[in-house]
Amino acid sequence: MTTDYFSTFITASPDSTAAQGVPPAKPETIAGLQYVLLSQHPYARTSDELLFDVHCQRSGIGGAAKGAARESFLAKSKACLRASPLVKQHGWGLHFDKDGKVALYGVESAEYRHFLQCDDIKVIPGMRSNRA
Repeated sequence: MTTDYFSTFITASPDSTAAQGVPPAKPETIAGLQYVLLSQHPYARTSDELLFDVHCQRSGIGGAAKGAARESFLAKSKACLRASPLVKQHGWGLHFDKDGKVALYGVESAEYRHFLQCDDIKVIPGMRSNRA
């Protein structure tokens, strides 16, 4: 069950009130860990790889155990990055290149606006925080 996207831009959620991309205040949270990995290494991971790396950090999985854990982790259904707190609350959009590698862009950035206008990528909104 993959969560990967290709040539896609996930916008900040329609109900997000963030006027700019803001780093999460708590680095140990899922949003904080995702932010660090994406900001320090843009286009280095697919969505599946990012979600797995965050899972391993939060669960203390490393070394040889990581290989076995990956197969089990990827076999289970999970929410995609449209549900990430980065897009729901913190004002970030996520761009996936043609190879599925992801990077983040603040809603205030020229790059964010550029992706909204691109004809060669699919633009989809992040999930809303509240049902309405």
